[in-house]
Amino acid sequence: MFVKVSFIVRRLLFVVMISFGLMAANSYTQWFKPINDVFETIILPIHWVANIPARVSRWSSFRVADSADLQMENTRLAQENLIHRGQIQRMADLAAENLRLRLLLNATELFLDSVLVTEVIGVSPTPRRHTLVIDRGSEDGAYVGQPLLDAEGLMGQIISVYDSHSIALLITDSSHAIPVQVLRNGLRSIAEGTSNYNRLRLRFISSTADIRAGDSLVSSGLGERFPPGYPVGKVIAVTQVLGANFVDVEVEPTAQIDRSKHLLLVFTLDDVGVPGSLQ
Repeated sequence: MFVKVSFIVRRLLFVVMISFGLMAANSYTQWFKPINDVFETIILPIHWVANIPARVSRWSSFRVADSADLQMENTRLAQENLIHRGQIQRMADLAAENLRLRLLLNATELFLDSVLVTEVIGVSPTPRRHTLVIDRGSEDGAYVGQPLLDAEGLMGQIISVYDSHSIALLITDSSHAIPVQVLRNGLRSIAEGTSNYNRLRLRFISSTADIRAGDSLVSSGLGERFPPGYPVGKVIAVTQVLGANFVDVEVEPTAQIDRSKHLLLVFTLDDVGVPGSLQ
């Protein structure tokens, strides 16, 4: 038994010594380099296969992270785009308002009377009642019957005045009528409202009268309510009614009745001491 154990120990020591000798030879000499190269070539596919789980894990984590980042980036860009589009819309509105004010100021150069800029702050809730509320009142010199204009033409007249605001009746209201004349030949008539923001009609036009589509109408000054010469509308249709002595004349208002925001209150030359008016 002792001889057998001694034999095993000797063989183990021999193997250990051989192992140390091979490691020393491999570390300090180039004897085993060709063998190492062969083993590296053989073992490389094994290393690649062994690394597959780790690579799949890293790829999955990258994919999840990239997807989350992309989703966050898309959300951020969408929010920024919405904000920028909102700002652009506001800029467009400011540009349009600036243009309207320029047109309004340019229009004042054509007036012989004094004017006061005002702003629409309310409209009638009843569709058949065409009235506006403006931000000028008796404190600003506004009075009942005062003409109201926009940059294009006559809008209406003041019917109620309060300290800081007034109510205006538009020329398109069915109860409103204004004396007009054809700019081309001076033909006089009465333009009535129709409860349609885009239509007026003329009364008592003879079937033989010289009036046609395209004629421009201005205030005639009769009745001394509206100053003469202000644009009122343009004739768009003249219809002969069978068996009638008068023709049906449709007129499109010159003023932007349902769209204008900044308006002008007109003070005649007899009105003096009007605060804030433009000469």
